[in-house]
Amino acid sequence: MLRGADMLIVDAQVHIWDADRPDRPWPPGRAAQAQKPYPVTKEMALAAMDEAGINRAVLIPPSWEGDYNDLVLDAARSHPDRFAAMGRLAVEKPESRDLVPRWKAQPGMLGIRLTFHIPEHRKMLFEGVADWLWPMAERAGIPIMVYAPTSVRKIEQIAARHPGLRLVIDHLALGVHARGTLAFVELADVVRLARLPNVAVKASALPCHSTLPYPFHDLHPHIRRVYDAFGPKRMFWGTDWTRLPCPWREAVTLFTEELDWLPEEDKAWIMGRGLCQWIGWKV
Repeated sequence: MLRGADMLIVDAQVHIWDADRPDRPWPPGRAAQAQKPYPVTKEMALAAMDEAGINRAVLIPPSWEGDYNDLVLDAARSHPDRFAAMGRLAVEKPESRDLVPRWKAQPGMLGIRLTFHIPEHRKMLFEGVADWLWPMAERAGIPIMVYAPTSVRKIEQIAARHPGLRLVIDHLALGVHARGTLAFVELADVVRLARLPNVAVKASALPCHSTLPYPFHDLHPHIRRVYDAFGPKRMFWGTDWTRLPCPWREAVTLFTEELDWLPEEDKAWIMGRGLCQWIGWKV
C-alpha cells in the first residue's frame, strides 16, 4: 500500500510559457488571458514541484501563447524523469495533418491538448474544422486532452463515434471563472461520459472553483460523484498550477489527506499512476 512519500504524484496539467516578443509573438488580444504577468519557466516549475512533493508534471502550452510546443518539448527532453508534454496542434491549418502520424516521434511528446473554451476555438469544434483529427489520432494511438466547457455533449458524440480514441476531459469541463455550485452545472453531462471506456477526466484546478478555504469542503461531494462514476483509474489529479488560489501542496493534500472515504490504493491511481498509464508515460 502506497503512502505519503512512496506515492507517485503526477500533476496532469502545468503550464510554462515565454514572453510575448516579436520573434515569438502571441495571438493578438490574448495577453490579458495569461495566468501570470511574467514568463513561467521549467526551472520555476521544478523548484515549486520539489517544494510541494510532486514527482512529475505533464506540461501543456497555454492557449494564450499560441500553438508553440518548443518550451514543453525542451523541458521534457532535458528532464524526462520529471516532465512530459501534451502539445498543441493547430487543427485549422492544413499542414497540421502531416504532423499527426509523426507526433509521438518527438522525444517527450505523449499526446495532443486542444482547447475549445473561447468563441473562435469553439467554432472550430462545432463547425467541423477539427473533425479530420479524431479518426487520425484514433489510428495513430494519440491520446487527446480537451478543454471544452459548455460543449461536453459534443465531445460525447466524438468519443462515441471513435471508441479507440483516448480522450481526457480537462478540469471536469468547468468554466474558468465559475465558482461554487454554478461551477458544476455541467457535471451531470461529464459524469454521463463515464459509460464510454475511452474517456477519462482530469479532476484538476478544483480549488479555483471553491468558495471556501482549505480543505475546500464544498468540492468534496463533487469529487466523490466523479470518483463513483469513473473510478480511480480514469480520474486524474492535476492543478493548472499557475492558476491555483492556494499553495501547490494544499492541492495535493486535498486528495491525499482530506478525502477520508478514498482508499489508499485508489489515491495512488488518481494521483499519478492512472494518468501515466493512460498517456503512456512509463513509470
